Amino acid sequence: MNIVNVIRRSARRHPGKVAVRHGDTELTYRDLADQSARFASFLINQGIQPGQRVGILMHNQPQWIVAMMGIWQAGACLVPYNYLFHPAALRHASDDADVQLVVAPSADIPRLTEALADHPAHDRLVAVGEHPNAMTTWDEALLSTPASTVVPRFDSDDAVLMYTSGSTGNPKGVRQTHRNIAAVCEAKHEWWSIDETDTALISTPLFHVGGLQLLALPILFAGGTITLRRWNTREWLEDARRLKPTVTALVPAMMIDIVNELRGEQFPLPSIRVCAIGGSALPLSRLQQLTSLTGIVPVNIYGQTEQMGVSVTEPLDEPRREGSLGKPLDQIVEVRIVSTETPADAVNVATGETGELWVRGDAVTPGYWQLDAVNDTKFVNGWFRTSDLVRADADGYLYYVDRADDMIISGGENVYPQMVEGHLAACPLVAEVAVIGTPHERLSQQVTAIVVPSRPDVTAEDIAAYCESDPNLRGLQRPRRIEVVQTIPRTATNKVDRPQLKRSFH
Repeated sequence: MNIVNVIRRSARRHPGKVAVRHGDTELTYRDLADQSARFASFLINQGIQPGQRVGILMHNQPQWIVAMMGIWQAGACLVPYNYLFHPAALRHASDDADVQLVVAPSADIPRLTEALADHPAHDRLVAVGEHPNAMTTWDEALLSTPASTVVPRFDSDDAVLMYTSGSTGNPKGVRQTHRNIAAVCEAKHEWWSIDETDTALISTPLFHVGGLQLLALPILFAGGTITLRRWNTREWLEDARRLKPTVTALVPAMMIDIVNELRGEQFPLPSIRVCAIGGSALPLSRLQQLTSLTGIVPVNIYGQTEQMGVSVTEPLDEPRREGSLGKPLDQIVEVRIVSTETPADAVNVATGETGELWVRGDAVTPGYWQLDAVNDTKFVNGWFRTSDLVRADADGYLYYVDRADDMIISGGENVYPQMVEGHLAACPLVAEVAVIGTPHERLSQQVTAIVVPSRPDVTAEDIAAYCESDPNLRGLQRPRRIEVVQTIPRTATNKVDRPQLKRSFH
């Protein structure tokens, strides 16, 4: 059914409890239910029909959650724009989804009006704040009489149309149904024992699965409290000490930021019992540093937008297996590892061998929005091809190897960039590193390391000397090209922007 009912149920159980905190602003569950019902009424009065798409262009703030619930209560489908989308991507998502109306802070109304020129939603912008180009303000919309009912939605109806970052072409709309989202929240309640006593500190963005499905919705479904903020390393650390959250999430770049910010300073954070880290391969040395400085024992997770953010996680009640992603959430997904040699035959690899991860189940998207040709390629008899290379041990633990399309073929041999990154990250001269393949006359491709040094005086020759001292960084895995840079480009979800690196260092 319509998943907004689950949060409204939390509001009936805990009406006076703080549901959402942001800076000095606090919304109780009673506030949340009332304001979202008013926004639902506003949308219905604007003629929004069940199933139509309504956009939110906003970073982490309370109005985001209220607008989402109002959209769902009106029976509509949420389109969470990536806040860092450039105008062409905003326009593409709006056209592709046929967005009817958009909510955004007043400061973002100008870029929306520019991107949506001649689009039907151009004149249907709701500003959080005042702006002359908006049809109305958020406060005025909330003067509507609260909707007394929830528009029915079935499990198979789309709740969210989430657009990927689009680093290689136009963003693709990933369909996320009411059942998809409910399933992954239920699984986290079960695997991580989440209940109404839990509180989450959320700096991962709500417009991405790392903020929405990973943290915000499971906690709100359980009746807990979420604190929203944008990423600032020192402020996050102070909030984590002051607010004592029990659940949080980081991407590897955030983890590295924390380690670099603390510079050996002990900063214990004993309240955090679940700190999910995913988004790319995790350098073991940095994980160990994070634990030694803060006491946080990270929980590895794996999942894409197409899998609601989590389909594999480390069990909390089993001993850690270093380098493992954990086990599949087998109540909601089924997995197989398929040979890349003959993918058309869909032959599973033997235990311990590397292959492409295929998934299916309640947490897996039914497909991409209006992209039949892509769906025909990515789905095989109900299985979604992730393009991620993994291996499994005899106990069912999965180990991430690399992206199939990031793999470097050097001298006819496969080199996995993230394995090289893991070894380079252990170098004390390296603050951050990304590895890509670049053209080489004899080998076709060469391993290229893009390095942010830990000190200003570090040179490429220093890094090369370290590689000579480490047997894991010799042979084909040796970075033949080393580029020292000040920063590594990242996508809006804080992942390394490998397409940009490949363009810059072709």
